[in-house]
Amino acid sequence: MGEYNHTIDDKGRLTIPAKIREQLGTNFIVTRGLDNCLFIYPKNEWENVISKYRELPNTKDARNFMRFFLSGATVNEFDKQGRINIANSLISYANLKKDCVIIGVNERLEVWDKDNWDNFIITNEKTITEVADKLFEVQI
Repeated sequence: MGEYNHTIDDKGRLTIPAKIREQLGTNFIVTRGLDNCLFIYPKNEWENVISKYRELPNTKDARNFMRFFLSGATVNEFDKQGRINIANSLISYANLKKDCVIIGVNERLEVWDKDNWDNFIITNEKTITEVADKLFEVQI
């Protein structure tokens, strides 16, 4: 969990906060996420995600989603400075420029372009209470 601001350099290297590097482990997966961000999964969580995808029906929507999600996946590791090297195709997908926001979301990290993240917050902050009420509504 948490929100961290970092920059990505011209070579596609992004520093991951020291607090969460240990949780990611030695090897982890970076892939296209939803809403034009990147998802980063620890290896064990990636295996859980893949096992859930194997249970999906063989429908066009499921196949298209798996193609989208899995074709961008890369195994990654930290360099000596705690940076990861993000593939150009993923940088392009997430529209990462210089300033990035890394957020913790349950079992994964998300990497957002700062402008996209700021727009996401502005767009959703007025309705988030209503969304929470719907998601956590207790039925009696």
